[in-house]
Amino acid sequence: MAFGDKSTYFFKQSEVEQKWYLVDAQGQTLGRLATQVAKVLRGKHKPVFTPNIDAGDFVIVVNAEKIKVTGKRTELKEYFHYTGYPGGAVFESFKDMVKKSPQRVIEHAVKGMLPHNRLGKKIIKKLKVYPGVEHPHTAQKPEALALIK
Repeated sequence: MAFGDKSTYFFKQSEVEQKWYLVDAQGQTLGRLATQVAKVLRGKHKPVFTPNIDAGDFVIVVNAEKIKVTGKRTELKEYFHYTGYPGGAVFESFKDMVKKSPQRVIEHAVKGMLPHNRLGKKIIKKLKVYPGVEHPHTAQKPEALALIK
């Protein structure tokens, strides 16, 4: 590393250490949780952040079914999906989505906060979301991530 000259040093993928973090979503607000998880996935919390490499860490989110939203969003928030066929617009309410697949709510919120390119597709694969407390990643020894409420 050449720190003596006045050029900016860009870290390479092989020089970045990636950790595993565990986040409990119980009682957390969806948007506030998603912003902090996206920051850790992207690697912006590290001094070695480089915009064009995947410098972020892995994040495991548990208790996705106990996420909350503020105000009337429980009744009013809708998710839109288009099947590609004529008349194939599918709307699903937040309430139904949390009952059917609560992990998709968090994945959708975090994915919208990541870059919409090849790097973003690579980064979102490091997010693991589970509806309950159980997760199969105990071998990675995840650290608890303290979130700001």
